[in-house]
Amino acid sequence: MSSSNAIRGARVGSGPMGEKDHGVRAERLAVSYWDVNGNETVRYFAADVDPEEIPEQIDSPHTGLPAGRDKANPPELVKNEPYKTHLAYVKERRTPEKAEELLAQALQKLRERRGSAEVSS
Repeated sequence: MSSSNAIRGARVGSGPMGEKDHGVRAERLAVSYWDVNGNETVRYFAADVDPEEIPEQIDSPHTGLPAGRDKANPPELVKNEPYKTHLAYVKERRTPEKAEELLAQALQKLRERRGSAEVSS
C-alpha cells in the first residue's frame, strides 16, 4: 500500500508551492562599499535608519580587507605591529643608562641579602 503525503515538507497555510509573493517588502536603502582591489559589496539598511548609524567602513566578505563607501579612495589595510615581548616594552620606557643604574641597584640588594656585599667597580 503506497501512501503519498502532498504536504510533506511544506508549512501549513503557506499557500501554493513556489509562490513568489509573500507580502510587502519593507523600504530599504542599498549602500555600496569598495575595497582596495575594487571589489564592490552592497549592504542593505532600512530606509528610515539614521544616516549616522550606517557604517563608513566594513570588512569585505570576499577579501577580508577593509571596504569604504568612497570608490575613488578605498581604505588601506592597517599594518599590524608584531607581538612585543615584555622586554621590548621595558626597553621603550627606559634609556640604557637608566637600565644600567637599575641593574646595579638590584645586584647590590641581592648581594646584601646573600651577605657578600663587597663593592665591585
